[in-house]
Amino acid sequence: MTKQERAARTRDALLLAAAQEFQRHGYDRAKLSAISSQAGVSSGALHFHFENKAALAEALRTDASRALRRAAHLAHRRRTSALQALVDVSHALADLLRRSIVVRAGFLLSCEGAHGTGLNLRQEWQLCVQQLLAEAADEGTLAQASPGPHLAGVLAASTIGYEVLSRTNPEWLSSFTLTGFWEVLLPTLAAPDTLTELRPGGTDTAHQASNAALRTGFVPASAGPALP
Repeated sequence: MTKQERAARTRDALLLAAAQEFQRHGYDRAKLSAISSQAGVSSGALHFHFENKAALAEALRTDASRALRRAAHLAHRRRTSALQALVDVSHALADLLRRSIVVRAGFLLSCEGAHGTGLNLRQEWQLCVQQLLAEAADEGTLAQASPGPHLAGVLAASTIGYEVLSRTNPEWLSSFTLTGFWEVLLPTLAAPDTLTELRPGGTDTAHQASNAALRTGFVPASAGPALP
């Protein structure tokens, strides 16, 4: 193993340990000594890669953002329609949040808006929803010719609410739960002739996008028990 490979593995181990520590105790109560111990490295090795706790949190935010953006981009790029892309992107993001503790921790830290640059993935998700609804309107696939001013906010708030609820019960981010959400919503959102073509459970694109984001983004999956 080369020096560069060892350094990359150490960094990944530290991020995984930091994600676990932040999720257990929150940012303020998390201890660098516990993170280095969990990662199996010395305190000096931790500080070689990350100057302080804020730097670790920023790295988690950045890795989560890259993975989520890549998954959304891939799901959007392979779409058949804007509404199906919206469904697929939501499934891809939920899949990432289920499978990667690094993404979950980074998402939470970005949404808290503390100890960092102000990156907010919840706001980015709302912008993504707005864009896809606008594209759906242009395609003529919405039940209404133009999405109302509050529709994107309602959709974003509903799906983000599942992430909040999943912190105590991972079932809220399950594919089954999200599919049920779209089964209820799509009949009021989509034009009748479009509805029959939509798959509320997502297409293969959604799972492929989350897999690609984990693989190419070098984001470790959860080291704990597998989530549903």
